[in-house]
Amino acid sequence: MQAALAAAGCGEHHRADELIERAAGIAAHRWGYDDPHRTSFGPVAVELARVLVMAQRGDAVEALRRHSAVVRREGWRRLPAEYRGAYLVDVARVYLQVGDLRGAARALVDADSVAPAEVRCRSLARTVIADVARAQPAPAGVARLAASVGLTH
Repeated sequence: MQAALAAAGCGEHHRADELIERAAGIAAHRWGYDDPHRTSFGPVAVELARVLVMAQRGDAVEALRRHSAVVRREGWRRLPAEYRGAYLVDVARVYLQVGDLRGAARALVDADSVAPAEVRCRSLARTVIADVARAQPAPAGVARLAASVGLTH
């Protein structure tokens, strides 16, 4: 999954798709939600990576459609809070790609409620918060987040 995300970030979209499909094939052979080694690897994690790969490719609308479906799956809540928080920060950027400030704000506020350190300590999160906070008026919850990370007084 990490290789697919890296490939997508470099514009190697065909390679990213191949790697995601390979990860999906491996994840499909896992049974249940047992994760004794705490790898957080499984079908839901692969689908989250697929969402981010699609967004990197420029297919943000389809990525957000898939996002809405995957976060309703049972496996979503079983992922570690930090994993979910980091993913939601990334999804906030996808919402910004389609011009949905309210969606971006909701993702940031959700990320902060799940894993505050992912929002308050990651430089990417601060950038996304600043982008959303520039809207006047700032969407609900974002002004509070901007203040909590020191972007406003």
